[in-house]
Amino acid sequence: MQEQTIIIADDHPLFRDALRQAVIGMEGRQAIVEAGDFAAARKAAGAHAEADLMLLDLAMPGVSGFSGLMALRSEFASLPIIIVSATDDATTIRRALELGASGFISKSAGIDDIRRSIQTVLAGDIATPENYRGGQEQDPDVADLIHRLHTLTPQQSRVLTMLGEGLLNKQIAYELGVSEATIKAHVSAILLKLDVDSRTQAVIQLGKINMAMVA
Repeated sequence: MQEQTIIIADDHPLFRDALRQAVIGMEGRQAIVEAGDFAAARKAAGAHAEADLMLLDLAMPGVSGFSGLMALRSEFASLPIIIVSATDDATTIRRALELGASGFISKSAGIDDIRRSIQTVLAGDIATPENYRGGQEQDPDVADLIHRLHTLTPQQSRVLTMLGEGLLNKQIAYELGVSEATIKAHVSAILLKLDVDSRTQAVIQLGKINMAMVA
């Protein structure tokens, strides 16, 4: 049986170890790559193009809420991602799925449920908690915003995430290794695609997506 590569991205060592134990106990051979913050998770995804799955904590250092999922989903479109979170209300689960997650695991789930979810996604299906029945009816404005976010390129998604972190164009340019003029062009494209007039409004729109986590 071919070895499966699974990336475990969680900043809590104890829970990361619990996920590791769940994966180790599955049938077959697994290569496990661990990451303790979002930057490490992104680096791991880039370094392991053959990865079969990422388990991604929704609250990771270096990123805010669903921004990490959106950035990874845009940059690594073929990598299935299961969101792992202690915030497991129906709206949060639905939002994660709408933004491209292949599954959702509550941090209160037992090890058998975790393994079942992982196996479901590895088999090509969507995994949700057994008691999930869908969230409230989608707000048309949020649905439109999610559609607009999906039109962003991988680099634009990364720039928007960094705008949300309060970084200036110069800082973003340094982090991405490009010119400040390139970042200004990306920001202009983001404003156009999100139908807003300023970077502040773009960040506000991004915040609307994360509101499900604190509602």
